[in-house]
Amino acid sequence: MSTAVPIVLAGARGHGRWHLDNIRRLQDKGIVRLAGICELTPLGEDELPAGLGTPEQSADFGALLDSTGASVAVICTPIPTHTDLALTAARRGVHLLLEKPPAPSYAEFRRMADGVAEAGVVCQIGFQSLGSGAVPAIRTLMAEGAIGGIVGIGGAGAWARAEAYYRRAAWAGKRRLNGVDVIDGVLTNPLAHAVATALALGGTTRAEDVTAIETELLRANAIESDDTSCVRVTTAHGPQVVVAATLCAEDPDEPYVVVHGDHGRITFWYKQDRVLLQRANHGPEEYEYGRTDLLENLVEHLTDGTDLLVTPEATGAFMKVVEAIRLAPDPAPLPDEAWHLLPGEPGEPGGPGERRRVVPGIDGLVAAAADTLALYSELGAPWALPARTKEVST
Repeated sequence: MSTAVPIVLAGARGHGRWHLDNIRRLQDKGIVRLAGICELTPLGEDELPAGLGTPEQSADFGALLDSTGASVAVICTPIPTHTDLALTAARRGVHLLLEKPPAPSYAEFRRMADGVAEAGVVCQIGFQSLGSGAVPAIRTLMAEGAIGGIVGIGGAGAWARAEAYYRRAAWAGKRRLNGVDVIDGVLTNPLAHAVATALALGGTTRAEDVTAIETELLRANAIESDDTSCVRVTTAHGPQVVVAATLCAEDPDEPYVVVHGDHGRITFWYKQDRVLLQRANHGPEEYEYGRTDLLENLVEHLTDGTDLLVTPEATGAFMKVVEAIRLAPDPAPLPDEAWHLLPGEPGEPGGPGERRRVVPGIDGLVAAAADTLALYSELGAPWALPARTKEVST
């Protein structure tokens, strides 16, 4: 443990529990040591995975970094807090794993990324799907012409969330809170990986790679933000990207990204690291890949110079999508006849039987958007509104 990198975790509840388990896994390997936890209310013994020891706990992030001598901070806190916490760590020379989305606006993203660069620390953005071995493998297939010329890239996410999901925190489902941007929508948070992965496969990672963004933002739930949306990204050099997503699916399924070529297609179920290659004059070929953990990659970068997988600049294009959604008109409520209530999914906040809102036919629309690179309005959805286009300055 003497060579283990000391870690502070900011935000250990909610998704932070996943980070606790992951830190425990890496601690067992002797790679890291959990030195501290930053939470407004300290975790009880029953909330700590067995074997993690007794990390110092404090609600004061800066003081905790100072007292623990942490080398790395994992930040898994509400979206509007990301930039200030990241800069608090950076000013102390502490390296970062920052959960997605990295910021609620492009200005806040730039403030974070520029501040981190000026401080000379390393920052990894928590898009775990970009640690999949499938990503470079698909890029190789594309470059080798396995499916011919690339026509475009689609993304599809049909998930379900109970109404209680939006009561889990004050910022959940909000576009703004107390005058501060949050932008907790389906494309910017729960299914942000679909957007980031589709952009990355097309080589559209930097902010300057994006030239225009069309958005269609809607909501079935009684929230400020969007839960059923689609976006089309036009790029300077790469293929066009269309991603459709919902949290109101009839039958929730694994999200995926599909690369369309003029002689075939590559489908990537990014949570499963599974790839299906379909091409002319060949039978279908299926592959499964390993995944590099982003915290482990960050530590290896610090200790032996391994390339960092997801730098802030590599998420600039994604942040342009976040910005377009932020600047778009508030999401339009779906008409009452466009959705109905069902009992919730087991495991959702509120428990089995918690109500959730379902949009009939949305599963097929999400898949059709990814398949045809068309937006909901172009697919004839009766409740869709014309897309709003934002030209992106370079």
